[in-house]
Amino acid sequence: MTLKNIVALTFVFSVHLTVFAQQPQKPNASEIYHNLQDLNFLGSALYVAAHPDDENTRLISYLANDVHARTAYLSLTRGDGGQNLMGPEIRELLGVIRTQELVAARKTDGGQQLFTRANDFGYSKHPDETLAIWNKDEVLSDVVRAIRKFKPDIIVNRFNHRNPGSTHGHHTSSAMLSFEAFDLVGDASKYPETAKEYGIWKPQRLFFNTSWWFYGSQEKFAKADKSKLVSVETGNYYPSLGLSNGEIASLSRSMHKSQGFGSTGTRGNQTEYLEFLKGDFPKDNTDVFSGINTNWTRIDGGEAIGNILNPLAENFNFKDPSAMIPQLLQAYELLKQSKDNHWRSIKLPALQQLILDCGGIYLEAVASTESINPKASYKVSIEAINRSTQPVVLQNITDKYGNKISEGILTLAPNEKQEIEGTITTTATAPSSPYWLNEKGTLGMYAAPKNLIGLPETPAPEKVLFTIQIGRAQMEVTRDVVYKYNDPVDGEVYKPFHVLPEATASIAEKVIIFADQNPKQIPVFVRSGKNRINGTVQLNAPKGWKVSPANQTFTLERSGETTTVYFTVTPPEDQSEGLLRPLIQIGDRYFDQELVTIDYDHIPFQSVLMPSEAKVSRLNIVKKGQNIGYIEGAGDAIPESLTQIGYTVTTIAPSAINTTDLSNYDAIVVGIRAYNTVPELAFTQTALNKYVENGGTLILQYNTSRRLVTEDLAPYPLKLSRDRVTDEFSQVKILASNHKILNSPNKITQADFENWVQERGLYFPNEWSKEFTPILSMKDKGSPQLKGALLVADYGKGHYIYTGLSFFRELPAGVPGAYRLFANLVSLGN
Repeated sequence: MTLKNIVALTFVFSVHLTVFAQQPQKPNASEIYHNLQDLNFLGSALYVAAHPDDENTRLISYLANDVHARTAYLSLTRGDGGQNLMGPEIRELLGVIRTQELVAARKTDGGQQLFTRANDFGYSKHPDETLAIWNKDEVLSDVVRAIRKFKPDIIVNRFNHRNPGSTHGHHTSSAMLSFEAFDLVGDASKYPETAKEYGIWKPQRLFFNTSWWFYGSQEKFAKADKSKLVSVETGNYYPSLGLSNGEIASLSRSMHKSQGFGSTGTRGNQTEYLEFLKGDFPKDNTDVFSGINTNWTRIDGGEAIGNILNPLAENFNFKDPSAMIPQLLQAYELLKQSKDNHWRSIKLPALQQLILDCGGIYLEAVASTESINPKASYKVSIEAINRSTQPVVLQNITDKYGNKISEGILTLAPNEKQEIEGTITTTATAPSSPYWLNEKGTLGMYAAPKNLIGLPETPAPEKVLFTIQIGRAQMEVTRDVVYKYNDPVDGEVYKPFHVLPEATASIAEKVIIFADQNPKQIPVFVRSGKNRINGTVQLNAPKGWKVSPANQTFTLERSGETTTVYFTVTPPEDQSEGLLRPLIQIGDRYFDQELVTIDYDHIPFQSVLMPSEAKVSRLNIVKKGQNIGYIEGAGDAIPESLTQIGYTVTTIAPSAINTTDLSNYDAIVVGIRAYNTVPELAFTQTALNKYVENGGTLILQYNTSRRLVTEDLAPYPLKLSRDRVTDEFSQVKILASNHKILNSPNKITQADFENWVQERGLYFPNEWSKEFTPILSMKDKGSPQLKGALLVADYGKGHYIYTGLSFFRELPAGVPGAYRLFANLVSLGN
């Protein structure tokens, strides 16, 4: 994070301040004032869309910070099907990253984050396809669950439910499901399980967050009937925060770093439009909560509470917020007696935290180790301090199982830190990991325990409970157990505290290609999750594959230590594929998971447990040439995949293209979205074209049609579009059956297009000059045939290839036909 970002974020209220979920809140007086304003507003808004980064952060920030509404974003998916501009993680691991980016965005703009179990399976052209793959009834039940649990007064859809087929099927589906759920949540006979658990609910109104873009142009929008539109000013400036709403929204938007959505803060007036769809139309068309009681009189006993808290906000003591604690405690005792279970469960913890913040009362529980094993014991350090003059007594400290950590009552004298050491034995029987990945789901749906459905992340596995008395009020305060250490550069660093297995195993290469019958040595990495372990590892292989030796032994002395054992794997004679699965045995216990860690500065450190496996594939494949140059784009695993089949791959720095002797390469491959993300390529096309002219083969993978660093991608005219084929099973027609690219060195047939994953391809060119030969044709159901998936042109002595086929997905997935076709591409000039 840059210094500029850090400075900007320091002005954002502490409840939303840090991206690191484990770091404790330390709000200043302005932030406490902001939180008191939030406390005094009793209204909720739910924003609904399909993916991470679909949300309108301007509107969410406006609702949370200007209106002070309790605001949540329900993202139906976790964005697993997107691309990753930061690193190699795709699919489930990208979903983990994008989940945390959404959590970080909400901590920045003041919202909460919710999900359904829907899996982002990739681009979908129509909601019929989307809802069939998702299992409409299950996703709809999750949307109903979210509404009944959150109980929003207003719901805002990001997308239009009335135009199926005109945009991403996930987008339209999110609006359709929200539109349908609006009426279902009040009917106890619909999804009765959640009606029983959370009660039925009646949202007051449903909106569509429209704009001129949905009308086709600003001119059309200016002429449109706006009688059903509510307009809200979202460009306001918040003096106590030092930021405009647009600046906060941009900071939030910029958390979507894996998607390259960094955003510059805006200042000045901005208007958002909400089209009324259902419910009660607001009397004031500039106030989405118009006519809804959002003050303390909304709840039983609330008038007396409001009579205490509203004057505190109107006459806030910025110099000494602790002076308000006696009145806050009065309100706290009254709120405890309210019969409104919903609002009491929301406002009581918020008021409790406000009291602690006003008094500078800091409570923390830090584990001595970053992780433990199930049913293990660990040491915990407790810090408690009262930095006010209010009388505070620490009556009890227990773990979440009710076991005492300390004996006796402690008086927290002003500004005198108390430090307590204790030991906790966890009763956790299973490791902690993203809960939606613990069981295998389907293409369209993740599996999840019912009590966790909708949560953004797995709850912290260990907690400490503090019983404190402030004045005459007693309260229970819960803190997650965290891990922290001091870094010489960054200082105090927090990490999540995890429960992890005693041992994990992994195979670094997730796809291992055998181009012939020769055996390969396969390294298996074993990691210890505790001190002093020893055991054996075996490598299970598909039928017909041979593995030796039968097992390997290992000994590891320290937790976190790793060792490598080797197995020789011999493929069968004929084409075959399957999975290699390491299995660790320690005593009578078996371990078959891999530990994947994700470490980026803008999100908390992630420990993800996945099935330990690698795909092996015996291919009947022939290649020509040897030396391949690779120009990195947004990130793909093409170099590793080409190395698997015997090529020597050298990365060419974009800045060195114009000064490098490119004739040493039999082919040059350009990574995905390189012409979107690598500015230097605006000045290298002449050198690349010259390489082709002199006999080289240049292969460009897909680029998006917008934000190109140059329009000159090829030696001949070529125009990119948004054309794509999302059905990975769609029929592929061969247009140029005699072309060398389909016949040498491998004969490409229909069988080579079987078992592709997620999609055929994306961002195909839709216009090209006569020098290009289209090789393949394909289409989605109900769409026209597209011929731009693979284009080849001779230029001078060489060959230029542009392909939108999703090799960046197919090769890492070990799809045999994709390997054979890509081998033909790089072999074309040889």
